[in-house]
Amino acid sequence: MKTILVVDDELDIVDVLSDLLTAEGYRVITASNGREGLARIAESRPDLVLLDRMMPVVDGAEMLRLMREDASLGGIPVVMMSAAEGRRLSQELGCAAFLKKPFDLGTLLDTVARLAGRGDREEVARS
Repeated sequence: MKTILVVDDELDIVDVLSDLLTAEGYRVITASNGREGLARIAESRPDLVLLDRMMPVVDGAEMLRLMREDASLGGIPVVMMSAAEGRRLSQELGCAAFLKKPFDLGTLLDTVARLAGRGDREEVARS
């Protein structure tokens, strides 16, 4: 079972993504800021991180920079999520994808399936 880390300070978003991804067969762990996110990564080594850009304590961009400085974490794909435009920043930071909030849930699921190494959603549903 693939593990997805959702890092977002908006609890409603965390709950929706958690329920959606769990229903799709993923194991989901969560964090409400970048500092918690880094701790969860160290504990569980997720297959993919869904990362909000703007959060208190440690924001998404700083969390990603810290991940990229650690060779053991550098290979984990990250999808940056933000209500603000951040596609260029996410590319500069080496994100695998960028989703502008509010995003289409189908697009999110397709992105997660592709980046977590599970193929397309139809293949996931058949397994």
